[in-house]
Amino acid sequence: MDTAALTIVAVAGLLSGTVNSIAGGGSLLLFPALLGIGLPTQAANVTNSVANWPGFAGQVYGFAEDVKRESRRRLVLLSVITAIGSMAGSALLLTTSSARFDQVVPALVLFASLLLAGQKQMNKLTRVTGPPASSRPRQNMVMLCLAMAAAGIYGGYFAGALGVIMLATLAMATAEDLPCLNALKAVLSLVNSTVTLLVFALFGPVHWPLVAVAAPATLLGGYAGARLARWMREEALRWLVVTTGVTVSAVLYMT
Repeated sequence: MDTAALTIVAVAGLLSGTVNSIAGGGSLLLFPALLGIGLPTQAANVTNSVANWPGFAGQVYGFAEDVKRESRRRLVLLSVITAIGSMAGSALLLTTSSARFDQVVPALVLFASLLLAGQKQMNKLTRVTGPPASSRPRQNMVMLCLAMAAAGIYGGYFAGALGVIMLATLAMATAEDLPCLNALKAVLSLVNSTVTLLVFALFGPVHWPLVAVAAPATLLGGYAGARLARWMREEALRWLVVTTGVTVSAVLYMT
C-alpha cells in the first residue's frame, strides 16, 4: 500500500469521525475511500465498520457531560436492544448478498432525515391534538425499542448514516434537547460499533493494516467533532444533520 493511499484513508478517517459526531453519515466518507484504493466491497464495508470504532468512543467521551441523569436507565435498555439488532445485522451481512438491502438504504436515510426536519412541527401537533406526554411514555418506549432494534440490524449490515437514523428516531420518541440526543446517539452508535467490531474481527475480511491507519484518525475526529457540536446552535445543528442526511441519500441513489 503506497503513501498516497494511506494518506487518503487517514484523511477520510478523520473526516468520518468528525462528521459522525456532528451530524452522522461520516462512515460514508471512509467507505468510498476504501473502495477507491482497491478493496472489494465486503472487505471495505467491514474494514470501515471496524476502523470507525475509535471515532464512536471519542464521541462518547466528548458528549459524556450531555447525558442527563434521568436518561441513563433508558439508555441501558436501548443499548441492549441495539446490541442484539447489531449482532443480527452483522450475521446477515456475512451470510447474504448486500444487493437487495442496498436498494432500500437511500429511502431509509431520506425518511430519517425528513423525520428530523419535521420534528418541531410534529411536536407542536402532538401537544395540541394528542394526549398529554405523561400518558404516552410506555407507548413511546415500545416504539423506540422497536426502532432501535431495526437501527441495530441496519448498523450491523451497513452502518452508513446510522447516526442520522438514530438521531431522528430519538428526536421523534423523546423530549430531549439536541445536545442530549447527540450524546445518546453517540453511546448507541458505540454499542453498534463494538458488536460489529467483535463479529467482523472473528469472521469478516477485515484489512487490518488500513484499520491501523484509519482508526486513530476516526478517534481524533470523533472527539473533535463532539466538542465542536456542543458549541453550535441547536437549530443550526439540526439543519446540518438534515442536510447531511439528504445529501447521503442522494449519493446512494446515484451509486
